[in-house]
Amino acid sequence: MTQTMTVEDERVIAESLRSPERFGVLYDRYFPEIHRYVAGRLGTQAADDLTAEIFLAAFHGRAGFDSGRGVVRGWLYGIATNVVAQHRRSEIRRLQVMQQASEETFAGDRAEDGHEDLVAGRLAAAGLKGELVSALRAMPDADRDVLLLLALADLSYQEIGHALDIPAGTVGSRLNRIRKKLRAALGGANPLLGDTHG
Repeated sequence: MTQTMTVEDERVIAESLRSPERFGVLYDRYFPEIHRYVAGRLGTQAADDLTAEIFLAAFHGRAGFDSGRGVVRGWLYGIATNVVAQHRRSEIRRLQVMQQASEETFAGDRAEDGHEDLVAGRLAAAGLKGELVSALRAMPDADRDVLLLLALADLSYQEIGHALDIPAGTVGSRLNRIRKKLRAALGGANPLLGDTHG
């Protein structure tokens, strides 16, 4: 996120207070990535409706945007995270279905004969996926939000902090704790979360 983009976003917010149609610039700029984030959390079908809801909430709340607390992109992710939290039960149900599907895949693949390499690969993937889903389900909501803003939205620690209204240092601490828990849950496997966003 360049400084020029940040200043331009703030200008668009200010202009949209007088000329509401200017908000369309932010919609066009950020809709795809916000949609990807919501789809990663709740699935594509839910993301279609919820992303529109997120931008509607942002439009209605644009007068309250405070550039002193962060950038427009982080503000939008904060709204998105709040909307996702309102649909938490749907997310938990989706994780339960994923876990059940991985267990069924595991059980189904065991019965296959004659394709040992394929079966072994599927068993490993299904087993790891089930462990990851279980770890995500067991994770406190606040930790899950931090992890998924990093993994799905590719936000910096600063942007995650702004989105969740917590200090960037807290984001780093939570991610460090999350990495350790995921590594333990995955039997020592690397949860593929590099420390490149600090």
